[in-house]
Amino acid sequence: MDSDRALFTPQLSIVGDVGVDLVLGSLEGWPSIGTELLMPRSELRAGGSGANAALAARHIGQATHFISAVGNDHFGHWLAEQFNGIRTHLEVCDRETTISVGLMHSCGERNFFTTHGHLQQLSVQHVLKHLHSTPVPSIALFTAPFLLTNLRSRYADLLAEAASRGYRIALDTGWPPEGWDRDEVMTWLPHCDHLLINELEAQSIAGTEELDAALVLIAKALKPGASLVVKVGARGALGIENGQRVAHDTEPADIFDTIGAGDAFNAGYLSARLSGAPLAEALAAGCRTARAILSRFPRKTIKAGEFAACVA
Repeated sequence: MDSDRALFTPQLSIVGDVGVDLVLGSLEGWPSIGTELLMPRSELRAGGSGANAALAARHIGQATHFISAVGNDHFGHWLAEQFNGIRTHLEVCDRETTISVGLMHSCGERNFFTTHGHLQQLSVQHVLKHLHSTPVPSIALFTAPFLLTNLRSRYADLLAEAASRGYRIALDTGWPPEGWDRDEVMTWLPHCDHLLINELEAQSIAGTEELDAALVLIAKALKPGASLVVKVGARGALGIENGQRVAHDTEPADIFDTIGAGDAFNAGYLSARLSGAPLAEALAAGCRTARAILSRFPRKTIKAGEFAACVA
């Protein structure tokens, strides 16, 4: 009975990246070569845009299905154990698991050092095998296309296929390490019901430093009736839907670990949309979710459903 009920519950499916994150901080300044520093805070955890969103969904009690890949090593086995309560299908790749070290600075900025690892090996076949047709309104969130080489070559077709299987499509592009191919991104946008990006990504996709002009251009490229959401950091988020623009402003907060802020926002926002919330309420839910999760360190202390009130 529980499995039957879950089948007909609106679900958030996530197709994206996962790796090992080691978060350390805070740095007052960059150390000299050959020296050693002791960090007052650290956490070893599952990371990556897709994983962060899946874990944030668990924190708010949202039913979630996570499709990704891990390496065939100790860290790959360890990662697979980090998603209790989340339905996962993780392709095991014959590569070492991707590892990222995030160094937090006292000014609030960050540096990342990341290995290539397994991320390039996630296959289209694995995604389509496990992204089953849905009988109820559900959302498929796609993250980090620039890091997932095998998916990227067929990304527009993959988004179209997911839509044909009954999903509303959400996309968080992330940042391309090699620079933007605007023509490529423009082939993805017509498939999107929700585009979730930040200010700099919006300006880069549109090829203009004027944010308002960028929003107009991108909104026209999306599916009719789609929602364009721009995350503006600590200031909150704004959205455009059917020509109407709304914003949700947040109060400043003193947060040590800002890694995954946008991913936590995505989980709260999409969970609210699944429950039928309009754009303005969903923006607020996303901001509340991000603030609640980022305010907790280490995040492994967050219990499943602990922040459900963020999207209530």
